Amino acid sequence: MRYIALLFLFFTNAALAQVDLVKVDKSERKLYLIDDGTVVKEYDVAFGANPKGHKQQEGDERTPEGTYTLDYKKEDSAFYRAMHVRYPNAQDRADAKKRGVSPGGFIMVHGQRNWLGWLAPITQHFNWTDGCIALTNSEMDEFMDLVQVGTEIQIEW
Repeated sequence: MRYIALLFLFFTNAALAQVDLVKVDKSERKLYLIDDGTVVKEYDVAFGANPKGHKQQEGDERTPEGTYTLDYKKEDSAFYRAMHVRYPNAQDRADAKKRGVSPGGFIMVHGQRNWLGWLAPITQHFNWTDGCIALTNSEMDEFMDLVQVGTEIQIEW
């Protein structure tokens, strides 16, 4: 029944409505777009070379874990389109300060590196970012259409 509902959403363009949550499961390498508790899109994603665990400091090639907000879209990125994750939050900054390190930042959901989108069938099988969440370029177009600035993103292992 769920698949029938999803097909209905897709063919009636209801899937093109805003989603209210982006959920990332790092252990499964998946990103889900959720609207009113229902998954409307699912993507395979790539992370940094060190995906397990919460981002501890700048340069650790980890994607943060927790609940954040997608706070702006970036069309002039070094990668094919991007949406910024509002990281670090106050707790991330305090934890990094205790350790005497920078928490890092500029975490994005983005497409492929500019001019290299044709490599996505290969690159998406590897964790190649510096801690961002990568989609293919066509998936990034869809993501940008479906996800509005201010949407919550939950990232977990």
